[in-house]
Amino acid sequence: MWSSKDIYYISDSTGILVESLGQALTCQFPGISFHEETFPFIQTVTEAQKTLEKIMGQSAGLRPVIFSTIMDPQVREVFDKPEVEFFDGFAFHLDHLETCLEAQALRTPGFTHHQDNEKMSKRVEAIHYCLDHDDGINPKEYDEAELIILGVSRAGKTPVSVYLATQMGIKSANFPLTAEYLSLYSLPDHIIQNRSRAVGLTTSPEVLHQMRQKRYANSTYAKLSTCRQEVQQAQQIFLKYNMPYISTAGKSIEEIAAQVCQEMGVSRKK
Repeated sequence: MWSSKDIYYISDSTGILVESLGQALTCQFPGISFHEETFPFIQTVTEAQKTLEKIMGQSAGLRPVIFSTIMDPQVREVFDKPEVEFFDGFAFHLDHLETCLEAQALRTPGFTHHQDNEKMSKRVEAIHYCLDHDDGINPKEYDEAELIILGVSRAGKTPVSVYLATQMGIKSANFPLTAEYLSLYSLPDHIIQNRSRAVGLTTSPEVLHQMRQKRYANSTYAKLSTCRQEVQQAQQIFLKYNMPYISTAGKSIEEIAAQVCQEMGVSRKK
């Protein structure tokens, strides 16, 4: 088994798709250390040849892995050499899909990133809403929210809200469960009125303790006993108001956001 491997993501567009594809596969091999580099906007044979020359100079003799989503067959062919392990992210799937659909694919670089003005406007609107309603700001405007994320401090509310807005185009607000609400096991009226769109985030006391220690080491705020009490109080609030809640412990932002949307029946904006 290889102890380390060089991974290169080659794209004729931004490279976001091929990175996601490659990383979704390589993460299944935690015992190997991967050294990654992305080369976006490789659209000519000359650019491809220069890129391959650089790759071979860095990884000569070590059979680097190349993930590609290049559409142009001549440009793509430059990288399909016996000295490298070449994985084409599109060729097989598009060929198969063309046969299935009995239609010709566009095969246009970066087409998935093309958005009309209306779609972009809605995405920007969601981002602005998220930023204007972060950490309990402007709760009177929660009627406009598609999702309201609740949780104690450092439970992951803001990162999830930002991801929902920037990556999924969802208007998301988030509200902190501070001592005022935890001690009374209550929520403000603006959330109660919109609780059908509210979801709680929880975590384990140990994970919360570690997160808070990084920010305010050895404080009462970061003590394990404080974290344990707040997690229990928050869960009691979620149960009291019949509100679904999700544990963030050991999960990525992407996983949490997907689980939130699944739980609440909210879809990514197309």
